[in-house]
Amino acid sequence: MNNISLEYSFLILLLFPALYCIYRCKEHKKPNYFVHLHFLSAKKSFLKVEQLLKIFIFLLLFTALASPIAVDKINPLNRHGKDILLAIDASGSMNASGFDMEDEVSRGKRLSRLEIAKVIASDFIYKRESDNVGVVAFGDFAFIASPITYEKEIVVEMLSYLSHGMAGQNTAIGDAIAMGVRAFEHSRAKSKILILLTDGEHNSGEISPKEAAKLAQDADIKIHTIGMGSKGEADEALLQKIAKESGGVFFSAYSAKELKSIYEEIDAMESSKIKSREYLLKDFYYWVLLLFALGILLYLLYTEAKK
Repeated sequence: MNNISLEYSFLILLLFPALYCIYRCKEHKKPNYFVHLHFLSAKKSFLKVEQLLKIFIFLLLFTALASPIAVDKINPLNRHGKDILLAIDASGSMNASGFDMEDEVSRGKRLSRLEIAKVIASDFIYKRESDNVGVVAFGDFAFIASPITYEKEIVVEMLSYLSHGMAGQNTAIGDAIAMGVRAFEHSRAKSKILILLTDGEHNSGEISPKEAAKLAQDADIKIHTIGMGSKGEADEALLQKIAKESGGVFFSAYSAKELKSIYEEIDAMESSKIKSREYLLKDFYYWVLLLFALGILLYLLYTEAKK
């Protein structure tokens, strides 16, 4: 998607004073403001057309000076970031409250753990400007809620549809990791990261966490794990082991504030060095305006020469 703008848009502010000068020049019959343009004068029948063309030339030159550009914001050439997958626990226990955020986020409502996790995760997703992001939800089983994609709005929208218990009441951590590995199947990113969040212990699914962690290691996927909820609810020993063996980090969040700071820490830890390049792919079009102005000027010179 290209965004058309002017590199030096502030110059447009000078356009109106310049046009006013042209008007005053014509009013007082002082063409010397524009040196040598007098030889472009035409017969009375062509005066209006030629005057309009001269003004158009002026506008073209002025706009060219402001340097029109097309900025490519989401061109695939800019997508050199990381592929990140959020595996979020959507089991029945994530309906528990008592983990509320600040009033500006919760708006006075009593939010569940899952609702808070979605708000914070959405903010994290939007910050990953150069990365592809996806979501896996898990309970008794795991499923891909959103494939890994660059379209952040779609990922956040799909994340908003998640509700507690939609994948069952239990917690299949092994299946969640295995489904994450499957989601990375077509990834060509050099850095693949899975962020697994849960408030419980592994007690369901067809694949053990050990087997799933081995699959992730073989696929060169780094796993950061987050234990959410009251102390002792999540299997911190298991989450620590999964993170350590994959080269990731384990975090524990006992409050919404801590959870938010954890995502911020991961965002800083996994920063994409070329994030700023997203807005640096520019195409300059001043030369097109100069060519148009030159073409019109040559036409006027040709018309004058024929007289």
